[in-house]
Amino acid sequence: MNKYWITLLVAAFLEVFWVIGLAYSYNFWTWTATVILILVSNFLMISVAQILPATTVYAVFVGLGASGTVVAEVLFFGEPFRWAKVILITTLLLGVVGLKLVTDNESNKVTVKKDVMLHNVKVNYKY
Repeated sequence: MNKYWITLLVAAFLEVFWVIGLAYSYNFWTWTATVILILVSNFLMISVAQILPATTVYAVFVGLGASGTVVAEVLFFGEPFRWAKVILITTLLLGVVGLKLVTDNESNKVTVKKDVMLHNVKVNYKY
């Protein structure tokens, strides 16, 4: 697992906290923490999406965040435990792992060369 996937896991972990914050914030400081978590989490996710395929990044981000939020609700906030939720979360996590396994880390890295004539001087740009 490379640093981009680890960064994505951190972003999804933070997503769990800000989603809980949306439901349970009650004063200036809890709302401030929630907003900071939203900004950091999304920044990390967007940063990874510039390297790995954006569709895979977003699916993993949302899948792990949703799964983590459901687990946190059951463990810490009195949400009733249901086997149907366990089966559905397991299915979701299998899909996330499957996306990780079939995603080539190099697939989104594209080098584009543009030749530009600038004052009769040929300049090569790499993006």
